[in-house]
Amino acid sequence: MTVNPPRVLLIGGTGFIGKHLAARLSDDGVGVLVAARHYEAARALTMLPGVDVEVADIHDDAVLRRLAAGRDAVINLVGVLHGGHGRPYGSGFRRLHVDLPRRIAAACAAAGVPRYLHMSALGASGASPSMYGRSKADGEAAARAEDTVAATIFRPSVVFGEGDHFLTMFARLQRHLPVVPLAGSTARFQPVWVGDVAAAFSMALMRHDTRGAVVELGGPNVYTLAELVRLAGRYSGHERRVIGLPDGVARLQARLFELLPGDPLISRDNLDSMRVDNVVAPDTRALTAAALGLKLSSIEAIAPHYLAGGDRLDSYRTHAGR
Repeated sequence: MTVNPPRVLLIGGTGFIGKHLAARLSDDGVGVLVAARHYEAARALTMLPGVDVEVADIHDDAVLRRLAAGRDAVINLVGVLHGGHGRPYGSGFRRLHVDLPRRIAAACAAAGVPRYLHMSALGASGASPSMYGRSKADGEAAARAEDTVAATIFRPSVVFGEGDHFLTMFARLQRHLPVVPLAGSTARFQPVWVGDVAAAFSMALMRHDTRGAVVELGGPNVYTLAELVRLAGRYSGHERRVIGLPDGVARLQARLFELLPGDPLISRDNLDSMRVDNVVAPDTRALTAAALGLKLSSIEAIAPHYLAGGDRLDSYRTHAGR
């Protein structure tokens, strides 16, 4: 008996994690439709076998239902670090972290899609000190809103890898600064490689026991933010001295960054997020990489290869056989 490969709708597929996930799903024989706001942002993905791109407005309910029709699952990776200010969170957080998951779940129910794989984050909680964490918690509830749709929730720590905006940003800063004044220097993280995150999504898609489950993903090691900044500088060949800032100075720095045009380098809400360790609790009730049979890769094994330079499109050309 021949079993047809799954067909999924990928929302947020043009972002950092989305591009890696599209490549992994392509490797695993999954048919992928990427909903993109702009075609140019998704052009590289069209080189991947089994991956199609459609320019679409994901905030239109009728469009969502049409895109989801005939799919075995919908995967949503959309998220923002800066979503404005408000109670319990700003309008940007509400629109993308809460309203969009609720509408995706409703579209799945209307189109008869049985599964919804939803990207959340470690630290998601209604009691989180940050707007980001509170909105992520409400987004999880929204993703579970439809009884006929089995939601799988993924909560990774900070994700690193080729094309990231984390280690790469700190490496770039150290090319230009003699020292790095660092807010939140003692905050603890458990960084997880983007390839492992993509593998976890693909594996969960194929497994029945992940329906309705929460999957928490942290890498093999825990670091302070200061340690991660030093590693980023070392692997890029520009390691600088890191100076931890006192809380009051850190919040003033973040406030000044918020006044500049564009997304701030760090915001006060980011600092609030870092008040809680971004690590997988040893006694977690969620599924973990070990439960999925996933062997995790370390920063030390991965980061030197991309922080030292390279062509970001190489991985897509490799998958496309070009």
